[in-house]
Amino acid sequence: MTRNYNFAILFSVIAVLLLPALTSAALVEQQPLVLQYHNGQLLKGRITVNLVWYGSFTPIQRSIIVDFINSLSSPSAKLPSAASWWKTTENYKGGSSALVVGKQFLHSAYTLGKSLKNKDLMALASKFNAQSNELSAITVVLTAKDVAVEGFCMRCGTHGSTRPVNGKPRTAYVWVGNSETQCPGQCAWPFHQPIYGPQTPPLVAPNGDVGIDGMIINLATLLAGTVTNPFNNGYFQGPATAPLEAVTACTGAFGSGSYPGYPGQVLVDKASGASFNAYGLSGRRYLLPAMWDPQTSKCRTLRENGVVLDCWGRGRSSWGLGGSSDDDIDKGRGEVNLILIIKKYQNEWFRVS
Repeated sequence: MTRNYNFAILFSVIAVLLLPALTSAALVEQQPLVLQYHNGQLLKGRITVNLVWYGSFTPIQRSIIVDFINSLSSPSAKLPSAASWWKTTENYKGGSSALVVGKQFLHSAYTLGKSLKNKDLMALASKFNAQSNELSAITVVLTAKDVAVEGFCMRCGTHGSTRPVNGKPRTAYVWVGNSETQCPGQCAWPFHQPIYGPQTPPLVAPNGDVGIDGMIINLATLLAGTVTNPFNNGYFQGPATAPLEAVTACTGAFGSGSYPGYPGQVLVDKASGASFNAYGLSGRRYLLPAMWDPQTSKCRTLRENGVVLDCWGRGRSSWGLGGSSDDDIDKGRGEVNLILIIKKYQNEWFRVS
């Protein structure tokens, strides 16, 4: 059972046509965005995140991602923090989900080659899970910039679950690829210009690495989707074959006043010009997407000085991440397809706070 999330943020020319339609009439209050709970298991409590590094990653690149995951459950960073962003997951049934980095496996020898199929991702995740005794864990497979993955660029990442092994229950896994040399316009926006749509200048990546900072956005999205909908029967909107989840329902919004092609108002470092909206451990800075809050039924970005930065975005809007059926990556399920789904756009995009 796997859910691949086609994360690509493909900003089409249709976005240009959409902007004039956002008149005052289109900004009237709409029905709340609701992700229904389907009575399934969520991942709550202490959750170990084990990392599989497939391909060549520098020590600095690995530390940026490790620091990010640890930052999600550490309240010590200044506000607005990655932990305050992650805290929204506590509003989903069951309480908090505390992520802790566990074991790390380096596959720098490219043991499966440099062109992976969906089954290879499943094999990497399953092999690790077979060696683990932890019932509450997520295996994250990260592929390097020179590794081609089946469907990559039409999707930027995946989350799903492995089959039971040796009597052990199925466990959740995530895959995210580094798009730096393959498709940064799809998978590393807004740190790279999109291949279509408004060609506004890209933001400066907060950690100085377009590929890795793009991976952070996709990893954040998938981790939120994993803890709130790990086995395709948690929180989501729409059909199980194409679910919108905690962050994918709010895709493309990072700060106040966002709209298709514009990430919104975020913080900017005066010295480097880097854009971010969250502080992390070790002085790190990250750009994190809006997340749906079940207490308000709205997409929320991070708070700064006690004020919620609002965002644009709703439902099955533009550059979304799709989901998929329960048995797909056994076939590979849930992909973030680069297909624009603008339908009745005046009703699909509205301002939320």
